[in-house]
Amino acid sequence: MSEVSKWDRTQRPPTPPPERIEPLSARRRGFLALSATMSMFVLTPRIGKADPLLTFPLRIKGHALRVELANTPDTRRIGLMNRRQLGENSGMLFVFDAPSRQAMWMKNTLIPLSVAFVGTDGRILNIEDMQPLTEDAHASDGEALYAIETNVGWFRTRKIGAGARVEGLKEITGRR
Repeated sequence: MSEVSKWDRTQRPPTPPPERIEPLSARRRGFLALSATMSMFVLTPRIGKADPLLTFPLRIKGHALRVELANTPDTRRIGLMNRRQLGENSGMLFVFDAPSRQAMWMKNTLIPLSVAFVGTDGRILNIEDMQPLTEDAHASDGEALYAIETNVGWFRTRKIGAGARVEGLKEITGRR
């Protein structure tokens, strides 16, 4: 006769007692957390820095210009500082909190720019050319709600001057 089995084959075999799992040391937990974080960084698809950054379309006398938006105190303060280049039909639209006399300077700005100050009616008040790395104030000729900076001479080569209407401001800012 065969030896009697300790368990019936129609039943599951007894499970062994679970092994005692030792808690992880703080050092090992830190290493695992760092490894997991690095894995997410390496395996996550990266979106490259936009060049140009998020831009919006403007038109002035039929000429297209794509502008970045500077509508907070920090973005207005930094503006186009430390940029080494600007696309041919690119610029920055400064949106001020309220219409007032405005002035721009070129501290830490590496490229020559032209600035057009724009009133509440969307018309250019005046245009000033500005040289890099200077602290000269370039002021609006009246109360400006906007300013548009672009490459020096952009307005002049397109025969755009005071009184020209800037189209697209309402779509960008939600105001006239």
